[in-house]
Amino acid sequence: QVQLVESGGGLVQAGGSLRLSCAASGRTGSTYAMGWFRQAPGKEREFLAAISRSGGITTYADSVKGRLTVSRDNAKNTVYLIMNSLKPEDTANYYCAAGVDITTMRRKGADYWGHGTQVTVSS
Repeated sequence: QVQLVESGGGLVQAGGSLRLSCAASGRTGSTYAMGWFRQAPGKEREFLAAISRSGGITTYADSVKGRLTVSRDNAKNTVYLIMNSLKPEDTANYYCAAGVDITTMRRKGADYWGHGTQVTVSS
C-alpha cells in the first residue's frame, strides 16, 4: 500500500507559476511510476504527466506539454509538478497518483491516489 498526500495548491494569478508536491509513504516511492491528473467542474479526470520510477523518463499530455514539468526526489519520496504560464482553464482539483509504469498511467490510470489539492487560476 502507498499513501499519497498532495500540497502546494492555492490561488494564483493567470500567467503565474505554481509547484505542487506529493509525499509518498508506506511502500517506497521508487517502486512505482508516479504522475499527476486533474479534474475540473463538468469534466472527466484528465491525465497530465507521469515520471518513471527512477525519474529518467517522463511523459506529458499534449494539452499541457511545455507548461508543466514533473520531477521526483526518491531520497525524499516526493514527486513535484511545476506549472508555468497558468491559465484560468487550468483551474481544477489536482491529484497525485502511483502506478505500474508511465504508459499505463497515461492510457489507463493508476493504482493509488491522493485526495487532491485545489488549484484556482484567476484572470
